[in-house]
Amino acid sequence: MKYLVMVQGTQADYEAMRGRPSQHSPLWSEKDLQAMFSFMEGINNDLAESGELVDAQGLVEPAKTRFVSVDGEGRPVISDGPYGETKELLAGYWVLDCASLERVTEIAARVARCPVPEGAPEYPVVIRPIQDAAGDLC
Repeated sequence: MKYLVMVQGTQADYEAMRGRPSQHSPLWSEKDLQAMFSFMEGINNDLAESGELVDAQGLVEPAKTRFVSVDGEGRPVISDGPYGETKELLAGYWVLDCASLERVTEIAARVARCPVPEGAPEYPVVIRPIQDAAGDLC
């Protein structure tokens, strides 16, 4: 079964990683960033070695995100902000091919232990099974 494992973040988190802390996210030092990147690299390497890794990507900051919808006439409505400092969005993901929900939950628990600076927000790691074709919708 394939699963999408997602981590969340906010614009304030990205800003704090760039040296601009706020009340919502403390400053990330170079040491903090290296610890996070090293931790994630270790997870990715282990998942690649086990054959469970399909894809993994970090995403750019929310300020570079666009939302596209349609108005009542069916015309596209495109917005790119503003984003509140605490608005959580997808910050990165893994697509994993795991034998069971229990196994992917073990991996998500490991991801949740990623080192962060003291006082940084804690976001849940979200697991979503990836539907194969029409799946249980039909």
